[in-house]
Amino acid sequence: MGKLSAFKKYLFAQWRSLDRGIFYSVLILMVFGLFLTWAAGPAVAERRHYEWSYFVYKQLVWMPVALCVLLGTSMFSVKVARRMTFLAFIGAILGMMAVLVVGSEFQGAKRWISILGVSVQPSEFIKPSFAIVVAWLLAKGKLLQRSHGWLWAVGIFGLTMLLLKLQPDFGMMLTVTTIFLTEIFLAGMYMWIVVLLAGAAVSLIPLAYFTMEHVRTRIDGFLHPTDMNSYQVRKSLETLKNAGLFGKGPGEGVVKYELPDAHTDFVMAVAAEEFGFILSSVIIVTFIYIIFRGLTLVRHNNNYFVQLAVGGLIAQITFQVFVNLGTTLNMLPPKGMTLPLISYGGSSLVSMAFAFGLILALTKQTTFSRGLE
Repeated sequence: MGKLSAFKKYLFAQWRSLDRGIFYSVLILMVFGLFLTWAAGPAVAERRHYEWSYFVYKQLVWMPVALCVLLGTSMFSVKVARRMTFLAFIGAILGMMAVLVVGSEFQGAKRWISILGVSVQPSEFIKPSFAIVVAWLLAKGKLLQRSHGWLWAVGIFGLTMLLLKLQPDFGMMLTVTTIFLTEIFLAGMYMWIVVLLAGAAVSLIPLAYFTMEHVRTRIDGFLHPTDMNSYQVRKSLETLKNAGLFGKGPGEGVVKYELPDAHTDFVMAVAAEEFGFILSSVIIVTFIYIIFRGLTLVRHNNNYFVQLAVGGLIAQITFQVFVNLGTTLNMLPPKGMTLPLISYGGSSLVSMAFAFGLILALTKQTTFSRGLE
């Protein structure tokens, strides 16, 4: 009984130490995502000759898993979060290797693997775990005043990029690169080196253009739009222009019947049409709040590892939101980047819950000493 009471006190203390603003904001986004899957999912399922509830049911199954991951991860101490994420990183790397051998191919890419009958995308979990592992290596190198941490970080970055290139997944490569550049900048790398690496990252775009057919098709469609290759973007823009303040109302939208990716890439078009400018703005403002709240919390944290790790996680979330909204607004070529917690997808939902849980875990306290804890 005494141990149970102590455990309850521990959980209560952990709960009280969470940042409620970020936690409740994440829950709001998850609820919005479920509603939007409910709005767009049946239309997409009908078009693909599935049961009308196919996507809704799968998202409902993944939702409690994501909630458990969010809550469970948020209860970690900094040390436990680092160790558990290292194991997740190893698992994601092995999963990405397995995908190349036994993975399911879709539109010329191998990104999914079936585990006990469940389709999983291992690369989704590489993003938050990569941010933590690289932050730990950089922080350890700084603490011990050795270069080994930097060399290991560069090696892990190279391995991750190679596996993503073999799938191929250009969007994920850009996301991982964004995380890496953010963390080495925060770690104090010379600016000229950061700029040089950023230039090398930009050079990935023409490289991908000439070596990846699907990337070339999307960029050509963005630069030279036609009725065929810009259909989804044009429909999205038309919907956004005609959305109004309150939209047509739940279930009254028609764009979900016309967009093949209404439940994923262009989910904000569905949100705008059915719920209007107000709900769309609430979603965007909620993301902005989480980003700035996370940066504010980590700015007052003295733990060097936490600063790097949360900085990398925030960079990942910001990049994904920017690319998804940029695609919807025709500011960027279509990429297939999900909107965190909003777009349909079990792997995406759980991996983002893991990322937000890590942010909550690492920002629970602000009095850590400088180092790794």
